[in-house]
Amino acid sequence: MRTVHHRSRFALAATFLLALPCTAFAPWGMEGVGVVSTRDTELRASVSPDGSTIVWASPDRAGGPGGGDLWQARRVDGRWQDPMPLALDTAAREADPAFSADGRWLYFASDRAGGVGGDDLYRAPVDTDGRIGAAVHLGAAVNSRGDDRAPVPNRDGVRLMFASDGRGGARGLDLFVARWNGHAFGDAHALPGLATDADECDGAWIGEDAIVFARSDDVASAPVRLFVATCRAGRGPDVAPLALAFNTADGITRAPMVDWNRPVEMLVSGAAPSPKAGRLDVYRVLVPTVKGDARCD
Repeated sequence: MRTVHHRSRFALAATFLLALPCTAFAPWGMEGVGVVSTRDTELRASVSPDGSTIVWASPDRAGGPGGGDLWQARRVDGRWQDPMPLALDTAAREADPAFSADGRWLYFASDRAGGVGGDDLYRAPVDTDGRIGAAVHLGAAVNSRGDDRAPVPNRDGVRLMFASDGRGGARGLDLFVARWNGHAFGDAHALPGLATDADECDGAWIGEDAIVFARSDDVASAPVRLFVATCRAGRGPDVAPLALAFNTADGITRAPMVDWNRPVEMLVSGAAPSPKAGRLDVYRVLVPTVKGDARCD
C-alpha cells in the first residue's frame, strides 16, 4: 500500500471506505515518513485539535535528554516538519502523550523523580500559540505505587482513562477511569468487563459507548493486539480485534489515539509489512464504526 503524504489523498480514501462494514480491513498510511515514522521506535502519537502539532513518544530516538522522550513536529505546507524533543523531557522516561480535545492540556506518563510509584501520570498546559508548559503531577488519587500509564481524557475532559498495575485489578495492567471533580481527578475505578489475566492498556475513547485498547500476555515483551470494546447495557462489552490487516495475534499493534482534528481517523503504532520505516511506526487508520447502547464506564 502506498505511503500517505497528503491530507486530501487519505481523506478521499476515508470518505469512500466509511461505507464498508466494520469487519472489513481498514486502509492505512504511514504518518510523517522520515519525520515522525523513522528507523527508530515511535509510540503513541497525538495530534493537537487544531491540527498544527503532533507529539509522540520514542524510547530510542537520539537527541533527547532521557531513555525515552516525547517529540513534536509542526505541520508546515501540509506536512510534518522540524521534529524536536519537548522542553518538558527529563533524563527519566516520558511516554504516552495525549492532547485533550480542547487543546489546553497534554497528558503523559513518566517515571521521573517526585512521583508516588513507577510510572506516574502528568499533564502540561498548552497555550494559545501551542507552547507546552511545565508538567503537573495528577496526584495520589490517580497515581498508585505501581505503574500508571497511557492517560487519555474523553471528549469533554471529565473522565480520564488510563492503565495501572497498582490498583488491585485482575493481574498486571488493567484499564481504569477517573473523574474530574472540579479540582482534580479521583474516584478511579476499573472499566467493567475488560480485565483479564492478560495486560489491558493503551485505551482510547471512540465515543462514550466504545473504546479501542491493547491486550497482551505481557505488553513489555510479547505480541500486542488492538481490540474494539462495544459497551452494552446489562452485560459486559462485546470485544473483537480491530479490523486492520497487520493487527494480528503474533504481531505488535498498540497505542491507538483518535485525531481530535479529524475524528473519523486515528493513529496507531505498529509493524506493518509495508510501508515500513523502523521497528514500530505510526500509521493513520479509520476509526471503527461501532455502536453500543451504554456508556463504557
